[in-house]
Amino acid sequence: MRGLKKLLFRAGAPAGLPDDVRASLEAWRNSPPPDLSDLHFHTRYVVVDIVSSGLDPDKDSLLGIAASSIWQGAIQPDDSFYVDFSSRDGEGAAVDRQLMAFLLFAAKAPLVTYHVPYVGGFLQRAYKERLGLDFQPPWVDLAWLMPAMFEDKAHTVMPLDQWLEVFGLGGEEGRRDAMANTLLLGRIFQMLLVRAVGKQIDTAARLIDESRASSFLRRTH
Repeated sequence: MRGLKKLLFRAGAPAGLPDDVRASLEAWRNSPPPDLSDLHFHTRYVVVDIVSSGLDPDKDSLLGIAASSIWQGAIQPDDSFYVDFSSRDGEGAAVDRQLMAFLLFAAKAPLVTYHVPYVGGFLQRAYKERLGLDFQPPWVDLAWLMPAMFEDKAHTVMPLDQWLEVFGLGGEEGRRDAMANTLLLGRIFQMLLVRAVGKQIDTAARLIDESRASSFLRRTH
């Protein structure tokens, strides 16, 4: 694990990026972001989960990334992404290319997850230290939005498994892999979008703003 941590997180990595990764990163930087003022039905969302060696983004290692897209309100099983970094020990260039592959897959779409500080923290550190990228995508944090959208079911932030039980999606707690998690999160997100539209939160921009506001209010009160 120590060797993997050195592989994934290293100082000064951008100077040693492979030429193809550097070119792809530049193209990604210059690509236009999606129009977040579009209605949800016209917005591609990317649901993300990660695998890590622990819970601390500052100390532990990123072991994998899983993602599934939602387009026109439906989960797109053919538009998914998974990478396992634990099999790449000693192959630094491959890690750089896989991190870049996720950027190209996400394509600057709004990212949806459960607990942005955890998922986003690991991604931010990996991209900063390996690609020299300040990775700050538009996030939708289900952990904070769910109580705001479903106040009739819960008033506080709950573990994901409790929400799965609420919606009859519960299974074997703690036994899901990251890709299975993205599919479950996607199903919860579909339900949340219906509630959001009912509250006139009908665009990605409004949903992202509501996510930020919910997080701020619940953290400070």
